[in-house]
Amino acid sequence: MRWSRMLAVVERQLYLMRGSPARVVPLFGFVVIDIVLWGFITRYLDMVSPGINFLTSLLGAVVLWDFCVRVLHGVTMTFFEDVWSRNFLNIFASPLSVGEYLGGQVVSSMLTSAVGLVAMVLLATLVFGVPFGAYGAMVIPFLLVLFLFGIAMGIIGAACVLRWGPAAEWFVWPIPAVIAPFAGVFYPVATLPAWMQPIARAMPPAYVFEALRAIVLGRPFRGTSLLIGTALAVAYVAAAGWIFTRVHRHAVRTGLIARYSAETIT
Repeated sequence: MRWSRMLAVVERQLYLMRGSPARVVPLFGFVVIDIVLWGFITRYLDMVSPGINFLTSLLGAVVLWDFCVRVLHGVTMTFFEDVWSRNFLNIFASPLSVGEYLGGQVVSSMLTSAVGLVAMVLLATLVFGVPFGAYGAMVIPFLLVLFLFGIAMGIIGAACVLRWGPAAEWFVWPIPAVIAPFAGVFYPVATLPAWMQPIARAMPPAYVFEALRAIVLGRPFRGTSLLIGTALAVAYVAAAGWIFTRVHRHAVRTGLIARYSAETIT
């Protein structure tokens, strides 16, 4: 695996952004809307329920979950750019391997999601007073788990589109909405019905938000939950890479890549 080839995937995305400023605005535009909306909602909740710190717990969860979603979208958008431009076949006609292509997607997603994260943290801190600085480097392991999980979901989404065609991209966009109820982003996992809780425990974000919620509320923090979340996230990434590789081999063996078109959904 060569870094130069991986960075070539990233460089292509940079050229696309330079040539079309409209691609830059979504990096921070939509996150600003989310933070403003949820910021005023949490401020109102603090006014009607002064005994609970909704601002830190709820708005902080919004920032972290949006970061995970941005990572997911960063991976899929890099893939979609090749699909929409009919460039996917050219990509794999080059010496670029599947691992290098996925690595380039990961690096590209890392850069774009970092822009959104900085914008969200600055806005939440300066406008609404969320004390992210008080937690310091403690937040980094939690961000890492969310980053890995977002990467895994993005790769799986790209594999779905590769297998079933560009029309299947509509299966990708709802992924965050489907996962969020199980991940315990805005409420404890204990709130969920009994049949949903085992599914929640199989998802790395649930451990992140449970641990962060405990820290914000001043409760003891168990490092084992973070280790479990990290192990699950790494397993998800490995499984996602395996799935994408298998789907790619199937597409090459059956000639699906050569027949790629907007109508391919069989």
